[in-house]
Amino acid sequence: MDYKLFDDYITLQALLKETGIIQSGGAIKEFLVQNTVLFNGQEENRRGKKLRLGDQVKLVNSDLTIRLVKPTPDEKKVHQEALAEKARVAEIVKKMNKTTKNKLLKRSHRKNQCVFQECPNYVD
Repeated sequence: MDYKLFDDYITLQALLKETGIIQSGGAIKEFLVQNTVLFNGQEENRRGKKLRLGDQVKLVNSDLTIRLVKPTPDEKKVHQEALAEKARVAEIVKKMNKTTKNKLLKRSHRKNQCVFQECPNYVD
């Protein structure tokens, strides 16, 4: 399996999560205990091991090899556009959350019962 590496490196934990081999970052420790992982032919058990272009990770128990390869210029462009869109949406959500919080804060002041701890009239 080839994995397109868009950054300088990726950690072993992140690679296994992004490829769907593990479900969460917390699962990596148990995965490494139960499975033999080879990094460029050497056994590897550090979840934070940095992997770079040209490296290979072999999961011996499942006979799967992951090669880190360079994406094409078109793939890089699509990736950058996706990152920009993700940042744009995150900024919109951030503004919406701030607006909602401010509206709730104003409403709670009118009722003289605050719902946020930073409010001077906060009641727990």
